[in-house]
Amino acid sequence: MALTFRVTGIALLLAAVIGVPVGAALGLARFPGRRLVTLVLYTGMGLPPVVVGLFVYMVVSRSGPFGDLGWLFTPAAMIAAQTIIAFPLVAALTMSAVDGVDRDLRLQVRALGATRWQLAWTVLREARIGVTAAIVAAFGGIISEVGAVMLVGGNIEGQTRVLTTAIVLYARQGDFALAMALGIILIALALVANVVLLQLQGRSR
Repeated sequence: MALTFRVTGIALLLAAVIGVPVGAALGLARFPGRRLVTLVLYTGMGLPPVVVGLFVYMVVSRSGPFGDLGWLFTPAAMIAAQTIIAFPLVAALTMSAVDGVDRDLRLQVRALGATRWQLAWTVLREARIGVTAAIVAAFGGIISEVGAVMLVGGNIEGQTRVLTTAIVLYARQGDFALAMALGIILIALALVANVVLLQLQGRSR
């Protein structure tokens, strides 16, 4: 259970740290090729996790470009895969949230002499509900993910076995009661985490 939260928490943090600024920048900026970037991000939201897992596997395997890191079948590879899955969700939904902020607000802030950074921060604060929704969606997407973490983690007991891979294992062994119990625990943990996120959202209003 602890490993599940550690892997998912770090991956979500990385995706948020990278994805929120990227999404905010794309929501604010207008440049040639923006529609193409948007299309890529939206496509990334639907990436099959097992394909992401295969990509990370090939990159960190011994013959891959990052094979020397020794990440294969470790939590580091699982975090990398989940970060790749979560990033498009955070960036694309943040971009939509920022893009949806009333443009008159931007004009008013600019008229008051705000710098570019101050403008971006003001718009991002106005879009915080959508940004929180983006992070919640990414969290839900990766905590329930099994294909990629199974592929790059190997489901090794005591090292890379998380709740989702344990559920698959016990279901394959025919121990459906234990698999269902772990499933209920996973849902309960996701519920608690989402309540915390929504509480944080409420405090920021």
